Amino acid sequence: MGGGIELIVMLVVMVAIFYFFMIRPESKKKKALAAMRESLAVGDTITTIGGIIGKVVSIKDEKITFETSEDRVRVQVAKWAISTVGKQTGEEDPSNAPR
Repeated sequence: MGGGIELIVMLVVMVAIFYFFMIRPESKKKKALAAMRESLAVGDTITTIGGIIGKVVSIKDEKITFETSEDRVRVQVAKWAISTVGKQTGEEDPSNAPR
């Protein structure tokens, strides 16, 4: 009888560990990503999941239009395709360079 209880306790502990180390962090990450996407504003610099960097010019429902270069090339993507907000290149901003 005692062995059965120990087995159940071990299973409960393993499920709890799995939840706290796998499921909970992933759901927190999803919530943070959704909040970031909802807080997007015109003028923000974004990076898509495909690696395209641009500046937001329009936000309509679930679509975002952004310019990718000085040539004013506009690209429209779904909101879920936005990966990060802010400059993500490894280069330094020339305006912040030491003189």
